[in-house]
Amino acid sequence: MTPMPSFFRPDATNAPMAGIEFGPMNFLAMHNVKRAVASVLGLLLLLDGGVLIATGYFNLGVVLPLVMGLGLCSLGLWWVPMKRWLGATPRRATLWRWFWYGVFLWLATVAVFWSVLATRASTQLPTTAPAAIVVLGSGSPGAAASPTLVARLDLALRDALRHPDALVVVSGGISFRTQSEGEVMAAYLQERGLSAHRIVKEELSTSTQENLVFSRRLLAAAGVPDDAPIHLVTSDFHTLRAGLIARRAGYPAVTTLGADTPLYLRYNIWLREYFALVSSWALREY
Repeated sequence: MTPMPSFFRPDATNAPMAGIEFGPMNFLAMHNVKRAVASVLGLLLLLDGGVLIATGYFNLGVVLPLVMGLGLCSLGLWWVPMKRWLGATPRRATLWRWFWYGVFLWLATVAVFWSVLATRASTQLPTTAPAAIVVLGSGSPGAAASPTLVARLDLALRDALRHPDALVVVSGGISFRTQSEGEVMAAYLQERGLSAHRIVKEELSTSTQENLVFSRRLLAAAGVPDDAPIHLVTSDFHTLRAGLIARRAGYPAVTTLGADTPLYLRYNIWLREYFALVSSWALREY
């Protein structure tokens, strides 16, 4: 009988392929790759969160990547003792494996949500003339309009110039500022040529639902019928949730316009919106 080639035999430790398929060096190299990947991803997430917090942004979309980055860096740093501890009992290894199944499943749902937001993103202005244009605030840090808010205001200004008879409601409360966001928004639009008599300031809201409910009351007081066409200006990531809440808040003829989110903020803001959509559903805001 022809002898079995050495690299097919389980006992062939000196075969050329054995070190590649079964050797301890390959096992060690794979663990080093995983450790390096965890460390690099962790550092990138820490850098992302740290820079945004330093510039005044503090929300779940910023904090969660920061926490994830800390966890990944810790995993990379203590990889060997962690693997030893997890391998001490089958139960630990099983729980660890299911934990990562859950993480990847969650990441898949985030990816699907982001793809939905990406397909909805459009700065095309609708042709239907609105009775009013409602601009939602974005929680700007400090007393100046944030890049996200500036993008919304610029889009609203373009729309307002196309429809000179439409009122413009700027909606945003005080929160942690000494000046309401509505006031900041109104000043920005007036500096760029929009007449003050067209602007209605809503300065009490602290959430999207309050933005829309309080703005609806101001529109009613200004004589705008409930069924009048309304343009709702927000950011690309926010159009889905804002549109759902608007219909629940009494805007049957609303059209949402989404401004581009600055790239350096985009995915943190989209991540925050993922949780905000779930929260709004749980609170029955839509």
